[in-house]
Amino acid sequence: MASLWIVVAAALLVLGCACGGATARPLIGAAGAKQPLQTSRPFNIAHRGSNGELPEETAVAYMRAIEEGADFIEADIAATKDGHLVCFHDMTLDDTTDVADHKEFAARRRTLEVQWANVTGFFITDFTLAELKTLRAKQRWSFREQSHNGTYIDHSISPIITFDEFINIALNAKRVVGIYPEMKSPVFVNQHVKWADGKKYEDKFIATLKKYGYGGKYMTKPWLEKPVFIQSFAPTSLIYAAGLTDLPKVFLIDDLTVRTEDTNQSYDEITSDEYLDYMKDYVVGIGPWKDTVVPPTKANRLATPTDLVAMAHARGLQVHPYTYRNENRFLHYNFRQDPYAEYDYWLNNVGVDGLFTDFPASLRRFQEWTTKTRN
Repeated sequence: MASLWIVVAAALLVLGCACGGATARPLIGAAGAKQPLQTSRPFNIAHRGSNGELPEETAVAYMRAIEEGADFIEADIAATKDGHLVCFHDMTLDDTTDVADHKEFAARRRTLEVQWANVTGFFITDFTLAELKTLRAKQRWSFREQSHNGTYIDHSISPIITFDEFINIALNAKRVVGIYPEMKSPVFVNQHVKWADGKKYEDKFIATLKKYGYGGKYMTKPWLEKPVFIQSFAPTSLIYAAGLTDLPKVFLIDDLTVRTEDTNQSYDEITSDEYLDYMKDYVVGIGPWKDTVVPPTKANRLATPTDLVAMAHARGLQVHPYTYRNENRFLHYNFRQDPYAEYDYWLNNVGVDGLFTDFPASLRRFQEWTTKTRN
């Protein structure tokens, strides 16, 4: 493990130099010289990197996911007080950083409304990038390994990385690795972060992708050279982004009782035939929480699947459910504590086109094993 930390430290020092100015560029040669993205089987999407093993949304988690065979590395893109885009899932820093240990930030803790609920904590939008770089990362889940919390070879390197640094990790991989960034909580971000040029969060997000040469419709040559899916729970953000880029977009779907942050509709309403007919002109797929596809019973068994996958496929839409965590506490009893049984069910029975997983190595091994068995 120590060798990985050293590699990450060196890589981030290089990336930091590359991303420090306004003319940051990818550090690689032609993508065509690399092993191409596999497209013959459902995509292995590393959810916040290999976060089952390492703290989420960190450079080491993303690099580990690439090493473990992920087709795409997924990131949530938030914004700082001074307008930098960074990889971070929550709007608050509390659960995955040591911010509470920093006495100099104690007065920053406050309560704000995030997606129809009052949330109390240290909000990422109240911190500059320089301040965030002083924090250390920690594992979100107490039942996962804690030994990597804050452990970096070079303590000047923050675990919170910028969108630019995330992109460069993918572009500098030895094979073509896709990125799967989410426009995270765009309504909240646009309320609390203002850019001097009057642009919105979505403008900055798409501009960053364009800066690194990302463009092209799904499965075209430009897309295959630099694969990307843009995802969001906010349908209006996806529609707005469709006017800025032809890159493929994925509409994320939460629990059916949850309301969208922008249109205040329930996800039950916007997974109707009528709404999917409307959204298919703007997106290439949906990313539903897996319990909206196959709801569990109160006894932790699987109920009858909904028709959501069939509805999407009938409209030519991809389906990439989230999230597959593998630990026993997350597996329904039908799978007999066997994560391979869960993968088999979703890939071969439900017939989805990709999976978000906290354990990309496990999914890769399953797909390789089943491919060899069929052959």
